Amino acid sequence: MAHAIADSIDSPHSVSRGRAAQVIGTLCWREWVRFVRQKNRVFGAIGQPAIFWVLFGAGLGPTFRLPEEQAASLSYREYFFPGTVILILLFTAIFTTISVIEDRREGFLQSVLVAPISRWSMVLGKLVGGGTIALAQGLVFLLIGMTFGLRFTLLSLVLSVVFLAIAALALTALGFVFAWRTDSTQGYHALMSVVLFPMWLLSGAFFPAASGWLAWVLAINPLTYVVAGFRRLLYVGVDHPPLPAELPSMATCWTVSLLFAAITFGLSVYVAGRPSSGNLS
Repeated sequence: MAHAIADSIDSPHSVSRGRAAQVIGTLCWREWVRFVRQKNRVFGAIGQPAIFWVLFGAGLGPTFRLPEEQAASLSYREYFFPGTVILILLFTAIFTTISVIEDRREGFLQSVLVAPISRWSMVLGKLVGGGTIALAQGLVFLLIGMTFGLRFTLLSLVLSVVFLAIAALALTALGFVFAWRTDSTQGYHALMSVVLFPMWLLSGAFFPAASGWLAWVLAINPLTYVVAGFRRLLYVGVDHPPLPAELPSMATCWTVSLLFAAITFGLSVYVAGRPSSGNLS
């Protein structure tokens, strides 16, 4: 497939929009083929967050309380649902960007890098492939949530899909940055466990915003606005939505999420343009 990408490029100096689209589509399709052939990834990305949602909902539900009157009817399972969907996107982003390390080890990445194509098209192809896989799995769980009594309007569903697509791209790009600078899958998993998972825990997905230093951590965490934005979108068109009062505004959530995606994509293109020495060195 790497040779097919290289052979499809006529000019060694530039790549037209049509050629870039061909490169992006080819790499995106390759990610999907790999995903279909590794069905255990579906369970890993959806199964564990689903288990978290069911078990934490049952265990913490009786003790969960929000001080705001407008959120008095909000159960913990319903509160935890947006964070679970984002966790699925996060896990899928981790699994898909592992392919960057595997491609380097197998020599595929080197073949693509020496082809006369632009780096941004290569990066975008990987990100679109991983991001759409993450989005598809997030939407599957979104539909599963409807069987547990969660209801969405058509407008909230459409806006949620767009918002989750942005979040999936941002998280996949962030995983790409770390994977590009890491030589082993073991080191990559260790890095993700101390960076991305705590980032999710401190996003308001698992517990409401607190006071003191923890509130500052949540405020500077971009994933906080992803979770908050998705939480708000689930109740678009609903009178008196059960939302915590401290949630950021929808405009702020859109702005931060778009900036998060743009910055992580820019970082992905930047690191792809530099030689990788591995182990984040």
